[in-house]
Amino acid sequence: MPEAAPAEKSARRALVIHPILREELDDKRPPESRLEEAVGLTAAIELDVVAAECVRVTRPKPATLLGGGYLEEAARRVAELGIGLVVVDHALSPVQQRNLERDLKTKVIDRTGLILEIFGARARTREGQLQVELAALTYQRSRLVRSWTHLERQRGGFGFLGGPGESQLEMDRRLIGDRIIKLKAELEEVRRTRGLHRKARERVPYPVVALVGYTNAGKSTLFNRMARADVFAKDLLFATLDPTMRSIVLPSGRKIILSDTVGFISDLPHHLVEAFRATLEEVLAADIILHVRDAAHPDSEAQKRDVETVLAELGIEAETDTRVVEVLNKIDKLPPLDRETLVRQSRRPDGLVAVSALTGDGLESLFNVLDRRMVAGRDVVKVSVPVSDGAAMAWLYAKGEVTERGDDDDNAHLTVALEPADVARFRDRFPGCSVAETPPLAERVAPDRQVQVS
Repeated sequence: MPEAAPAEKSARRALVIHPILREELDDKRPPESRLEEAVGLTAAIELDVVAAECVRVTRPKPATLLGGGYLEEAARRVAELGIGLVVVDHALSPVQQRNLERDLKTKVIDRTGLILEIFGARARTREGQLQVELAALTYQRSRLVRSWTHLERQRGGFGFLGGPGESQLEMDRRLIGDRIIKLKAELEEVRRTRGLHRKARERVPYPVVALVGYTNAGKSTLFNRMARADVFAKDLLFATLDPTMRSIVLPSGRKIILSDTVGFISDLPHHLVEAFRATLEEVLAADIILHVRDAAHPDSEAQKRDVETVLAELGIEAETDTRVVEVLNKIDKLPPLDRETLVRQSRRPDGLVAVSALTGDGLESLFNVLDRRMVAGRDVVKVSVPVSDGAAMAWLYAKGEVTERGDDDDNAHLTVALEPADVARFRDRFPGCSVAETPPLAERVAPDRQVQVS
């Protein structure tokens, strides 16, 4: 029987390879799970994954990473299936990438290149596009290898006859370097602008609650549920890239700013973190950081470690930073017994919070946790101030956090969170104002009260 003719090659048809290296055997995440994630990343840019496999690599080859026997078999499959792109779920050196493309006779990209492709497809704002371009150029600069020496310019140099001059390779490096300098300057301006915005918010002041988490943990869906927003959310890796902010009012009446950020992922290259530092600085400045986890994912614990690794690169130690609150999302996907166990755990003081962003279960508990964190260590009092007493009003706004206000003909009635010492100082300094403590927070935050969004 004659052999089947090779299929016509298509740029959308992809083969995904996850190399299993010796150091990975100690990883708690199974190779099959890593391969599944790589397939999800590939599908996120609408590529047709026609084949995916794990390949054990006993001794990585410096020239190609993968062994020669496997490459022969892979080249045959690439030809037969008409594969136009091979994704290697590992970092490749420029020489390895070039040699693999030569042996497989098709385009090859590594994990970093794949993530950059996704970022490029997802960026919508000018800031996001700048960050993606900076990361891509930093990556491409390391990919330039000596294969274009035939394009050397034949004139130039200092001698009368002239030397070879500037090669195409050197010129490309210089052009990329110039562009990187320009992008960094533009992103520095973005960072400066963000700093001004943060200072403006501090003067208001509205606390910032930032959502962080592994990609596809449900951050954007939770953001939409909390803020009643319409941010793009889908069961897709890196469905959103650009940061989004909304102001909401908690059940206690306190106004906060909710911030959604780019998702994290394992083996995120350092230069990608650097490129997105302008965006991630919102996390650094946040008053509360909600670490959203996919409770139903089999690798939830490993994903938690990956997120904490990236946070550590930003200077946030999740284990000791009191701002970090763990939110276990997607409890609707858990078996009933596991879901009930998580819900019981979430009832403990200062413990994790179990929610379902899809159904809304557990949202009341999450809002109450935020309320408790916001007023921790402060007394919430109701103060009546004569409308003519501007000094008392200014003192309250300067020293405390006014969450509610209503005026009548003679007095302004305010609900204020103050340090206990400041409550005593206010009574001594402004005896003409009445001060009454409010009921405990648990009584003030009714479970069925709607969260207000602006």
